Amino acid sequence: MVLMGASGTALASSFGAGIENSQWYVSESVFECSIVHEVPGYGRAVFRHKAGEQLSFYLESDTALMRPGKGSLVVEAPAWRPGAAPRKVGAVNVGEGRRPVALSSRQAMVIARGLLDGMTPTVTRESWYDRSPVRVRVSNINFAGQYESYRACTTNLLPVNYDQIKRSRIPFRAGSTGLSEGDRELLDNIVTYVQADSTVERIFVDGHTDSSGSRIDNRALSEERANAVADYLIEKGVPQDLITVRAHADQYPVSRRPADNRRTTIRLQREGERPELQQANGYEAGYSG
Repeated sequence: MVLMGASGTALASSFGAGIENSQWYVSESVFECSIVHEVPGYGRAVFRHKAGEQLSFYLESDTALMRPGKGSLVVEAPAWRPGAAPRKVGAVNVGEGRRPVALSSRQAMVIARGLLDGMTPTVTRESWYDRSPVRVRVSNINFAGQYESYRACTTNLLPVNYDQIKRSRIPFRAGSTGLSEGDRELLDNIVTYVQADSTVERIFVDGHTDSSGSRIDNRALSEERANAVADYLIEKGVPQDLITVRAHADQYPVSRRPADNRRTTIRLQREGERPELQQANGYEAGYSG
């Protein structure tokens, strides 16, 4: 809706659902829980909680309506609740693209709490086309029930998401092939994820050493390290035919520090993903851990 001044110039563009058309929808899986709200004329407001992460919130629109820059977030009373004082949450960054507003977990929880209190969170920023304000209001109508469904969904989320474990690293002490408690916890999370995601078609396990030993000894040690990881994954239920084990000795160092090179790396590959270079150096180049 566009508000007009006495001279016919636009004062503000205000978007938001009313009592008659305010709907929230929950999407549930072990990978992600989300609550989606259609904002008539603008797009969508979305609460999103990915496995292994915290709740986030974003506005999505197919049309660039807000000028990039600093906007404001206020939790205010809806029109049918006059008299309640608005609460200023603070500045928000408005960017480009289909999701111009993406908020942190703290701000997402402030918005959710405001909605549960019967308030209307509102993001305001200058229009892309002129200096008039654009206001996007998030309706609280029908939110509370869907929020309870969202909370129930989060209890079944996996401990990690694909991006968090698609490239993982197990470090080793000099000469060691043993797994620590922390290593087992990481591998347990990988097992849990792989068992839930049927699109994972390959797991590459690559063993490495530093350069302190002979090439023959390092080759054997890197193989033992890779097998220690692969055997643990298989023991915990990962099908053996998913796993490719490779031993590289000290052929592909990632650092001048020996400790950084004593490692086994695990890479997951999903169906339809473009295969990366199947050499360890190609894999290591993409590893940021």
